[in-house]
Parts: sequence; structure tokens; C-alpha cells
Amino acid sequence: MTKPASSAEQPARAQRHARGPAATLHDVAREAGVSLATASRVLNGSERKVAESFRERVEAAAVKLGYTANVSAQATARGTSPVIALLVADIADPYFGLIASGVARGADEHGLVVTIAITERDPAREARIVRALRGQRPLGLILAASRTQEPMEADTARELAEFARLGGRVVAFGPEGEGERHIEIDNRSGAEALGRRMAALGYRSAIAIGAAEGVRTSDDRLAGFRTGFEAAGGTVAAVRRGDFRRESGAAVMTDVLADGVPAGTLVFAISDVLAIGAMSAIRDAGREVGSDIAVCGFDDVPSSRDVSPALTTVRVPLSEVGYQAFRATVDADWEQAPLPLEVVVRASTPGVAP
Repeated sequence: MTKPASSAEQPARAQRHARGPAATLHDVAREAGVSLATASRVLNGSERKVAESFRERVEAAAVKLGYTANVSAQATARGTSPVIALLVADIADPYFGLIASGVARGADEHGLVVTIAITERDPAREARIVRALRGQRPLGLILAASRTQEPMEADTARELAEFARLGGRVVAFGPEGEGERHIEIDNRSGAEALGRRMAALGYRSAIAIGAAEGVRTSDDRLAGFRTGFEAAGGTVAAVRRGDFRRESGAAVMTDVLADGVPAGTLVFAISDVLAIGAMSAIRDAGREVGSDIAVCGFDDVPSSRDVSPALTTVRVPLSEVGYQAFRATVDADWEQAPLPLEVVVRASTPGVAP
């Protein structure tokens, strides 16, 4: 026996029935008095010409019926969908969040949608994501995750090549390798300028915290800092490695502190996120950040200004980086504009008296 609907259920059911099923393309064509093919050409973005009077009727019918275009149908009609795919390693990292904001700004200007996928720096996962995205035919694909110096995994390279063959544009971060176009951040020279500035403040011994050996961004920043710091009279006493997470910065710094860290030592972390983790470990050990152990990072994410003491860093225009990555996917004659980096000295590196 069917249980009668409760009084609470009845209004909800009535509301569903009142709304009725979603309007289809057939409904729009019937309302506009045009063929299904004409309605499809107007609403799914076909490049085939449609008379302006028909276009107006179809668009008016779509508004009246509340019709929403099917993205898959648009992809079939256009050969691509109005989507930009952005692949990042970790969306919780503010570095990638700022890049995503720049991509989203560009997409909004062009009436496009951004879809974000997280690779977790796992080559197999990255290949699966690219394969799935390829079936959705996005207009462009931006690879923003830091990569190793090793050649790209064969599966990912094959998927990207097929994506490009079907008309999609691949934009990658880094100077070479995968991708038709590349976005370059001069990590080495930015870190070199930071190293020179820290030596000018009187620091003579530094410990560097980076990611795994072979990761381009980390290696470039470590090499640049060493070059600048040692050229100006300092010494990088040790390089310790973890990953890109705040927790890794804290764990690595905890191990460093266990070995003994003299007052006046400078800690350079290859990202603000790692540096903030290191600062937490220093405080937990009963040491003071700044006058006891100085800390500097890289990127100038918003939280670097909010921690206490505020973090010395290298300012990277990350939102602009994302915006330029977007432009690289849509502009036929795109050329990368300058991305100036700036050393920003704050209270976490007050300097050492002569």
C-alpha cells in the first residue's frame, strides 16, 4: 500500500510539478517557429550563419522558456567548448589560488568558464585528468603545477599531443617542454636579488628549505639564492628538502632546530607557505623569529603580510601570471609581457648589526 504524502512533502511535490521538466532545444525551436538545426546553430555556437531575425526569435524563446544550452552540444557544434581548463597541484596553496584568480578574470572578460583540476603532482593522475578533459573539448588547457626537470610522463605527453591535434591550445609554466606556449617566471634572478639583499642586511649564514630535488621552481630558487647570497659574502650552510606544504616547512625546520641553529642565522624557504611553516616551528621551539632566527620566503602571498612578524619575501605578480596564461590560450599573436619580481623586506629579517 502506498504511504500517503505528509503535509511537509506535499508543497515540495507541488512545486516540482509546477516547475515541470527543463526546456529542451526542441521546445525552443517550436516556440521560435524555426527548425531544430537553426535553433542549435544559434544556441550551441555554430559558426554557420543564421539570419538575424531567426537569431532574435530563438534567443527570445530561450529566455522565455528558461532554456540552458548543453555544453556537450556546444562542443560538438563548435569543435570546442567555452571552457578553459586549469591544472594545479594544490588549490589550497595560495600560490595557485592567485593564479586561478587571474585566469578567471580573463575568462570572465571573454564570457568563458574556468574548470580547475588538481594533479597533486602525480603524473598518473595528471594523465587521467588530461584524458578526461580532452573529451570535453576545452578551448585551452593551462598546466600551472611545478614540474620536475625529467621528461614528461609518456601518458601525459600523448594526451596533450592529442588534445593539441584536436585544436586545443596547451599553455605550460616553465621555459621548455610540454605546451605550445610557455609562461616564464624568472625565479632564479628573483631569488638571487633576495640573497644579495639579505647579505647586505648583515646575514652571513643561511639554511635553505626547498622541495624535492629536480623540481624546477624549487631548484631555480635555491640556485639563485645561493648565487646572490654567496656572491655578497654569505654562506648557505645547508639545504634541507621537503615538499610544498606548510606542514613540510614546519617539519623540516623542527629537524634543523634539533641539530642546533645559532642566533643570527637566516632561513630561506622557496615559498611563503614553507616559510610560514618554518616560523611556526621556530616559535614552538621557544626561539624568536626575526632577532634570533631570521626567515624569508618567496611569492608574497597575502598571508605573508599578516603573520607576525611580517615575512620578507619576493613579490611575484601571481594574479597577472594567471591572466597572461589565459591570454596565451586565446590570443593568436600573444607574447608574454614582463613579470617583474620585487624583493620586499619586512620584520622577519631585521638585519644583523656589524
